[in-house]
Amino acid sequence: MNVMATPSPAPDADERQLRIDLAACFRLAARAGWHEAVANHFSAAISADGKRFLVNPRWRHFSLIRASDLLALDADDKETMARPDAPDPSAWSIHSAIHRHVPHARVALHLHPPYATALAGLKDPSIKPIDQNTARYFNRMAIDLSFGGIATEESEGERIAATIGNHSTVMMGNHGVTVVAPTVAEAFDNIYYLERAAQTMILAYSTGQPLSVMSDEIAEQTAAEWDAYAGAAFAHFEEMKRILDREDPSYAE
Repeated sequence: MNVMATPSPAPDADERQLRIDLAACFRLAARAGWHEAVANHFSAAISADGKRFLVNPRWRHFSLIRASDLLALDADDKETMARPDAPDPSAWSIHSAIHRHVPHARVALHLHPPYATALAGLKDPSIKPIDQNTARYFNRMAIDLSFGGIATEESEGERIAATIGNHSTVMMGNHGVTVVAPTVAEAFDNIYYLERAAQTMILAYSTGQPLSVMSDEIAEQTAAEWDAYAGAAFAHFEEMKRILDREDPSYAE
C-alpha cells in the first residue's frame, strides 16, 4: 500500500506577509550589493516563542528568492541538518541559536556587506560618531572580537547569540554584521543605515586626516534623536517594496 505524504499546512495570513517581507529584504539586499554569492542568511520567527522560524534555502541567490522558497524550521529540531532540504550549515548554526536564546530577535539579518565587513577587519571596528548616521550607533552596538571561523559548529552559533545580548546590532570582527529587530522593516532599515555608517567611516579613514569625533554628549543626544524617526523605518521599507512591485513583483510569489 502506498502511503501519501501529508502536505504541509498553508501558511496563515501573518506568516504569508512575513514571507513576502523577508523575500523582499533578500531582493533589496542583492540590489544594494550587500549579498555575497549564495552565502549569508536572513530569518524571521513565526511562532510566539520565536523558535519556529523562516530562513533562506541553501545556496539560493538573494536576487531569486521568493516568499514560497523560504524554509520553516524549528530551532529545537536536532534532525534539521540530516534532511535533504537542510539549510546552509552556518545559517542553521547562527539562526537556530538566535531564535532559541534571543527573544527580542524576531528577525535576524546576517550579512557581509562591503563597507561594514571592511570595518570589521580593522583592529578597532567600532563606528565613531562623526555624522548623524554614525552617531545612530553610539553606545548602541555590540562588538564581537572572538571570531572562531566559519560558523558551522553549534558552539559558534551559541557564542554569536550570546554576544547579541540586548543589542540590535553586532559588528562581528573578522566576519561581518548581524542585526536583529521585531520586524523585517526595522531590521532592513537598521542594516541600511549600518552599511551607510560604515561607508562613511571607511571613506573618512581613507583621507588619512584625523576624524572629527563628536563629544559623548552630542553623540548621545544625536543617537537618542533617532527615536523620533522610528516610524521612518516602516515607510522606508514600504517605499522599497513599491519599487520591487513595479520592477519585479516575483519576490511575493
